[in-house]
Amino acid sequence: MFLAIKEMKHSKTRFAMIGTIIMLIAWLVFILSGLGNGLSTLAAATMKNIDGDLFIYEEGSEGTMMKTKVSGAISEDIEGKYGVKEAAKFGQSTIIIQNEATSNTKEKHDVAFIGVDPGKFIEPKVVEGKQLDPNDPFGVLIDESLQKKGYEIGDTIVVTSSDIKLNIVGFTTGETFNHLPTVFVDVSTWQSYAFAAPGSNNGLEDPVTMIALQGTSMEADQIANDYDLIETFTKSEAVMGMPGYKEESATIYMMLAFLFAISAVIIAVFFYVFILQKTQQFGVMKAIGASNRFIKNSIVTQVFVLSLVSIIAGIGLTYLTALVFPEDMPFNLDFNMVLIYGVVLLIVSVLGSVISARQVTKIDPLTAIGRVE
Repeated sequence: MFLAIKEMKHSKTRFAMIGTIIMLIAWLVFILSGLGNGLSTLAAATMKNIDGDLFIYEEGSEGTMMKTKVSGAISEDIEGKYGVKEAAKFGQSTIIIQNEATSNTKEKHDVAFIGVDPGKFIEPKVVEGKQLDPNDPFGVLIDESLQKKGYEIGDTIVVTSSDIKLNIVGFTTGETFNHLPTVFVDVSTWQSYAFAAPGSNNGLEDPVTMIALQGTSMEADQIANDYDLIETFTKSEAVMGMPGYKEESATIYMMLAFLFAISAVIIAVFFYVFILQKTQQFGVMKAIGASNRFIKNSIVTQVFVLSLVSIIAGIGLTYLTALVFPEDMPFNLDFNMVLIYGVVLLIVSVLGSVISARQVTKIDPLTAIGRVE
């Protein structure tokens, strides 16, 4: 350890260059992971934020939100049975809205129109304003991203291609669905829009998109058996069933996997060349009694310390970069994700040095000492 640190202090420029390369690789990894996580969050934030344990979908829907439609009557019937503590209805549509206060600008916005049971666990918490009121079916909660587009509490929202008008009562944060900001409303109001066309409810009583359940040790198989044309999914399965979520995540993870592999090769090559340049020094060390293990430990220690400092610097650089990103850029740098990827990069760096350090065993002291540099 002492020898490794001593050499790093002596050859500052050489180690600083290698450290810079590792820092830039870490920076790229964290930037890509933040962008990927941001895209995933835009696609499924509302689903991720639901504090549900089990979800009821239409049979054959494959956990995909766009393929499901179930009877909301199940919600009232199932509470208190099968280990279900509470059940809540959830409806989903995509609409175009316009702020009546600024309707003269003709500016319209695509949003996810979400129907929920007011007062139940499925309703998001507000950061400004008040929660939904069951006695006010046209009150809505909207994501705060719409506040930046001129929407304020008390404004009236006009739903285009409809005679529905909604009143903003509060703002939520981090609520997006299919890359769109979310508007939450009483499920009965959502139903009046989603099933306005005769026969569009497929004959279902109180139709909704799906039903979220809370409880412990719920009997998922028994629920599916006792109710017709439904199937149940866990929260992770429901999130993965969001349109495009799985594909987006797979693409980002594949990019990161290739980046980690390339990083390992680059770091291994750097230290391989570095070791070749120090062949004479290692030959002298072996001639005076230093073992292969001692030299290898010195090399690995250098790489560990250098990589750790460089990765921490890369994390800091990433957070500084995030400060200058546009507000509407989907960038979400989760701390746990940063910690995991940082550890993976550190392991990759150390493994690369271990592979390169194997060259030490091939060094012949007499040949190395007599070598002309």
